[in-house]
Formats: sequence, C-alpha cells, structure tokens
Amino acid sequence: MTHIPAAPAAVDYLLLTPGPLSTTATVRAAMLQDSCTWDADYNQGVVEPIRRELVRLATGPEYQSDYSAVLLQGSGSYVVESVLGSAIGSDECLLIINNGAYGARMGEMARCLGLRHHELDCGETTRPEPAAIEAMLARHPEITHLAMVHCETTTGMLNPLDEVAELCQRRGILLIVDAMSSFGGIPIDMGHLGIEFLISSANKCIQGVPGFGFVIARRVALTACAGRARSVSLDLHAQWQTMEQQGGKWRFTSPTHTVLAFAQALRELDEEGGIEARHQRYSENQRTLVDGMAALGFAPLLPEKWQSPIITAFYSPTHPDYRFADFYQRLKAQGFVIYPGKVSQADCFRIGNIGVVTPERVRDLLAAMASACYWQGDAR
Repeated sequence: MTHIPAAPAAVDYLLLTPGPLSTTATVRAAMLQDSCTWDADYNQGVVEPIRRELVRLATGPEYQSDYSAVLLQGSGSYVVESVLGSAIGSDECLLIINNGAYGARMGEMARCLGLRHHELDCGETTRPEPAAIEAMLARHPEITHLAMVHCETTTGMLNPLDEVAELCQRRGILLIVDAMSSFGGIPIDMGHLGIEFLISSANKCIQGVPGFGFVIARRVALTACAGRARSVSLDLHAQWQTMEQQGGKWRFTSPTHTVLAFAQALRELDEEGGIEARHQRYSENQRTLVDGMAALGFAPLLPEKWQSPIITAFYSPTHPDYRFADFYQRLKAQGFVIYPGKVSQADCFRIGNIGVVTPERVRDLLAAMASACYWQGDAR
C-alpha cells in the first residue's frame, strides 16, 4: 500500500502572482500527450517553431537573422545562472545592477561562480539612475558586461531599460537583461536596444506552465560562450549547439509536456493580438487594481512613474489586528491567491496582473478584498 496521500481536490484559484500564474484550459489540455525527446515530430515540429517564434517576438525583421533562441530545463534562475556562467570570460568583468531580490540573486550567482564583477546596490525601492551606472562604468574600465533585471518583481518596479541600453551601446558594454517577468507582456526590441542576452521563463507573460526557461541572444554572443561554462548542465553554448545541429533536440531530457503547453500558449498570445495587446490588457488590469485598492484604503509602495503593469506591491494595513496569513486565507477561500511581500524595509504584500486575468476579474478580486478586510468594522 502506498503511503502517499491522494492529491487534494482541484480548485480553480485565480493566481494573482508573478508566476506560476493562471493558465487557460487549452494550455493545460496541451499537456495531455506524451512525446519522445528524440522524435522529429516533437523536436522539429514543436521545439524548432518555438525557437523561431521567440526570436520573432523579441526583435524586428531586420535583426532576426542575428539572434537565436535556446531553451533550457529548470526555473528562470537556472537560466540566468547558465547565461552568467557561460557568457563571462575569465578575463572579463560584469556589472550587476541590484535593486531587488533578483538583482541580489545575480550577485550571489556571480560570487558562487567566481566571476569578476561589481555590484551597484541601489536599494530595493529605488530606480537605478543611468548617471550612477555611467559613473560606475567610468570608475571601472575593466567592466565588459552589464546585467540588469527589467521588471523587478520584488516591488513591481520597471527599470529604465531603454536608457541603460543606450548607455551600454555608447560605451561598448554587452547587455544581459533578466526579462523574466516582462518578456511577452511588455514590448522589447532586442536588436534596436542592442541587447546581447535576454532571459525569460515559460510560466510568465507567455502564460505557459513551469518547467523551462529560455535565452534569446545574438549568435555571435552565443558562439563566444564556447568553452566558458562553469557547469556541465548549464552550459549554454553546448545546449545551443545541440539544438542547432540536431533539429531542436535537447542535450538532456526535455520537459516535453511543458514544451507542448508553451507552444499552445504562444498560439494564444498571437490570437490575443501579440505582445502589444497583452501589454494593454495587463496595463488595464493594473490601473483597475490600483484605483480599486485606493478606494479600499491600500496605498502602493512605488510611485506610479516607476510601476510596471506586471505586479504591484501595497503597504500592509497598520491596524494591530491585521495579519497577512489571515488576510491571505480569507481571499483564498473566495478563489483568489495573492503574494506575500519581499521588501525587507517595508511591510507589504503583492498582487500580480498577469496570466488569465482581465479587468472584470480584478473587479471581482476587489469585491472579495472588501469582504476580507476583517480588521475594519464594516467588513462583511
């Protein structure tokens, strides 16, 4: 007899998180098929079209021949570590922009990998200033690469990608962008911005399920990664070469069900109208959320000018009876799952706007939120 308990009954919660997030029934249904990782129908019929579509989404037609996409097993952090460990040569130096948990994680990776690097610590609730970045580059002429998170989901801040990209192009710095929570939901033109490596994950704004991440990079930059990897499994060049030379085959076991779901998610992104249309929906979700939360007495952590449409941090109530765990459970009982805070210097919680979320569903959340405010005398 097995001692593993039965799976809990399925509940269709709306996940208001930065990923994994709520997906469509058709994305989930795409996983109801088994595939062989060696089979041409899978590799050439599913993986290769995904790779081409990612490049098409990432830049304009005039740049697409310069770029290639690599898929890699694991969470987004695995893929970030693969890029850092494969792209930075022993005689090169990396500048990491740190204004949240994911910039800090890149610093942790750089230390673990033994990379020559510097960190510009901006604080969790401060936007990186291009002038401060340029001053850092001027003080350290040994810097060859710069890595920055685009949307820092610690707070929901949208970092100044256009300005930093222009600075890197002007100074000849190779730019690595962690676009984990923005690619597919915010328009980005890699070729125009001169981005060398862009990193994202299947379970973010493309609205797939967890299991792999991907890198979109200049072909010349991927070629330069040969022999640099500090890991066998996370060797970005080796993964790319296997996919290039063997028609989409993965070096090691492919997460086949996740890949099939991702292919369906890409079709649904196109059906929605592409990244511009998705960005518009996410932005409307976020505006609806902030306006409704203000009416309930919740203030956002960030000023509006810095806020992304991906996720929003709100200050927690100061009432002595407020407990996030209780608030969370009251919302969950009504079908809504929100996210705890991650800012070390402020008591807050976060609400995501991405995935299968519409302004109508945000208004449903706001109604549930009003009834979940148990510390208010008029809570229902």
